[in-house]
Amino acid sequence: METRGPTEPPQGPAPSLWPLGFAIGITVALVGLVIGSWSAVAVGGVLLLAFGFLWARDVATGMQEPPAVADEAPGGPETVTDVAAGGPAPAELEDEEIERFPRNVFLELSTLGLGAAIGGLVTLPVIVMAVGDPFVHDPVFEVDIGSIEDFPEGEFMIATFFIDRAAGEVSRRTAYVRYNGPAENGEPSFTIVSNRCVHLGCPVQVNGLVLTNQKKETNEGAATLVEVTPTAAASGFGCPCHGGQYDTEGNRVAGPPVRALDRFRFDIRDGRLVLLAPYSVAEVEGQGADAVIKAYPLVNPSVHVDGPEALFYPFEAP
Repeated sequence: METRGPTEPPQGPAPSLWPLGFAIGITVALVGLVIGSWSAVAVGGVLLLAFGFLWARDVATGMQEPPAVADEAPGGPETVTDVAAGGPAPAELEDEEIERFPRNVFLELSTLGLGAAIGGLVTLPVIVMAVGDPFVHDPVFEVDIGSIEDFPEGEFMIATFFIDRAAGEVSRRTAYVRYNGPAENGEPSFTIVSNRCVHLGCPVQVNGLVLTNQKKETNEGAATLVEVTPTAAASGFGCPCHGGQYDTEGNRVAGPPVRALDRFRFDIRDGRLVLLAPYSVAEVEGQGADAVIKAYPLVNPSVHVDGPEALFYPFEAP
């Protein structure tokens, strides 16, 4: 003979550390996305999946039966007679009275599902912003900035142009262009430096006089709207934001920048200078047409492209 209490729903799973591990996995993955380390993203993803599976398993299968509690009746504890001992059989429940799916389980799973949906909606934009490049790379483009005769030898000219004129000023770019004369192969040589500081991306300025009154358009009516402004006695470039300084070849000479200024590739077509995609530079040895450029694919500001420091930047954010 045994005593039983009234029918009670099963209790929830016992406390565990799975939610903590799940949260750690999300944190590691997000940090990896922010710093551009795919190895950290992989570790975080493994932790997230492993602890998420264990947590979900506990929720789905870890329901505990409540302890038996005897109901006290006015005449003493209610007893149920064992059928095998010859006592009366217990009353059979109708099919409608059998609880097929406990309500508390349904509510728990519904709450978890709703929370997961809301969490996904909240974290998805964060993940997209984390993966996205904070300094948007310029798309592949070609910009005709004028005849090579518009660029006097040995003097820097400031060329500004639109990548997408419909987008307005947000697509304007600036390059510092110097004609170096003919190279060894007889082709015209140009030094074309980007004005994006390689510290944090601020606009670099010419250390010298800018002759704004002589500014002119070199391809009037074109979608790129190129304007060229001459300079006088340019002695290098400087960043007004954090004090970065560069020489006339774009090499860092002072301040926080980690490498030389980025440069633009170029082509000469029918006597006109055409800018091509930019690239990053570790260092420039020599000057002008004799310069030896240590070129690398375009990367973000503050990213080292050579030396032992580059080991800390194995991947670039897409």
